[in-house]
Amino acid sequence: MSIKWRPELEIGIEEIDRQHKALINAVNDFLQACAEGKGKEEVGSTMDFLSDYVVTHFNYEQDYQKKYDYPKYEQHLRMHQAFLKEVENLKKKFEDEGASLHFTIQFSKKVVNWIITHICGADAEFAAYVKSLKNSDK
Repeated sequence: MSIKWRPELEIGIEEIDRQHKALINAVNDFLQACAEGKGKEEVGSTMDFLSDYVVTHFNYEQDYQKKYDYPKYEQHLRMHQAFLKEVENLKKKFEDEGASLHFTIQFSKKVVNWIITHICGADAEFAAYVKSLKNSDK
């Protein structure tokens, strides 16, 4: 299960959309490496990149939300923290069992679904808030 970038995933904040595309590409690279039975080291380096990128992206988003004094910042932060914990759990599971079919399916379900749901829900809501502020300044 890979993620195909599509217009409804765009939230309209250029840098965040660019980061979302990079995140989706990293997830797809990881899933492809698992599907091709690449060595644990190669799949592991992709997993490391992905878990590092998630932190970088979330920090950027959170800074952006603070800049605009987003009223749902704390709620959004908790979502990020919960997902980071999930990624760490998956990383540990990967280290324990490698890129097994069970792991790949679990990773795909949890990460792919979360990314799509989060972008289309919480991130889109934040983008609408920023847009409303910019429109009220006119």
